Amino acid sequence: MAGTPPWADAVPAEWWERLAARIIEALVFGILYYILFIALWAVFRTVGMMDAFGGRLPGVFAWALAGLGYTGYDWWAHWRHGRTFGQAIMRIRLSPPGVRARALLKRSLLYPGPVMLMGIPVVNLVAGMLLFGIGMLILIDKPLERGPHDRLAGTHVVKDLR
Repeated sequence: MAGTPPWADAVPAEWWERLAARIIEALVFGILYYILFIALWAVFRTVGMMDAFGGRLPGVFAWALAGLGYTGYDWWAHWRHGRTFGQAIMRIRLSPPGVRARALLKRSLLYPGPVMLMGIPVVNLVAGMLLFGIGMLILIDKPLERGPHDRLAGTHVVKDLR
């Protein structure tokens, strides 16, 4: 059929598989955040900038850099391999294969992109609500469980049955 999406015969990934993949990745990037925070804290303390913004500057920069790294990794992994390392562990992947890099960049900027803003007071609440809302939309979109980031890129997360 002409109107049939490419993933019509694929088995959609369960919500808990997607969540577990993100948690696995968040643990790794959380470690990156703490390493960046400690390094930036030492640098800002050495150059006398610890008093700027109530001492929050190292945390803001650490969140921004770790979030940028996570967003960039998410885009690169989906573009090159069709999945991230968390998705590989959970045996799920993006479908259809060969999605254009630009579409995947939009997907990554919508989710997990807002993580870059989590270190900024007040803005972090908006970013957190956006990320939570995306997660909720995945849960209520039955039967395909596609989030806004999947719809934007024209993708779907499916079980990797290979």
